[in-house]
Amino acid sequence: MIINDAVFGEIEYTYGWIKDINVEFCRKEVEIALIVKGEEDGKFDEGQYTAYNSLLQNWEQLQQVFLQAILDYYKQERQQLGYDIEFNENYPHIETIDQLLKRITLVGIVVPYGDIHEERDIGITFDCTWDTENGLGIRLLNEKVTEVGYQDVAI
Repeated sequence: MIINDAVFGEIEYTYGWIKDINVEFCRKEVEIALIVKGEEDGKFDEGQYTAYNSLLQNWEQLQQVFLQAILDYYKQERQQLGYDIEFNENYPHIETIDQLLKRITLVGIVVPYGDIHEERDIGITFDCTWDTENGLGIRLLNEKVTEVGYQDVAI
């Protein structure tokens, strides 16, 4: 089923609401999946609209915030795995956001059900070179990074 939603635009239900969108990410236009949690009836929560609109309004500033959080997460993971001492080609030494950007690819924005958290809730998913199986995800509540981990933290 396809609907034309006032906020999400033309979106299709295939075991969930999904559509491809183009966004600017670090000065490059990329095509990603927009996934909106919802029932087949196409009725979304007001909180979902608010969270998505707030993300779009703050998108440019938020990128630097969550990229720094991802870099911090990567450094911590690398150290916990012992790759700061012993070389592992999947976990190279990364010190800057520019180096990080060569190792991650933005793949999706997830708008969860609006009644799960009281805050504006958004998930962002990435593919990453160091964990191709689990990927990388971040959770934003009220446009603040609250969790970084595998993609499932964003879903």
